Amino acid sequence: MARKEAIDDVVRITTAAGSRADDIRARQKRYLLSMSLRTLCFVGAIAASLSGVDWLWPILIVGALVLPYIAVVMANAAANLSDGFQLREADFSHRELESGPTKREL
Repeated sequence: MARKEAIDDVVRITTAAGSRADDIRARQKRYLLSMSLRTLCFVGAIAASLSGVDWLWPILIVGALVLPYIAVVMANAAANLSDGFQLREADFSHRELESGPTKREL
């Protein structure tokens, strides 16, 4: 029974998380991309307003207001790695290989 609990805690190398520095770097890139898009929305809203495109600037303002929330959620989202592979159940009560001859038998 104790062996079965140990199988549930197995971490395969294909599902192991990357280093913390790589994770932080990826989150920072996603956040920076979202904030750059927000800045473009804000500048675009000002340009649309000044050029007289009355239907575009409200959409861009809404985008500039909503993007910080999306950026924070995306930056805080942790990578969840799973390959969907389940380890098979096995009976560990007996050995698979027979023991070889001892030195006395030779």
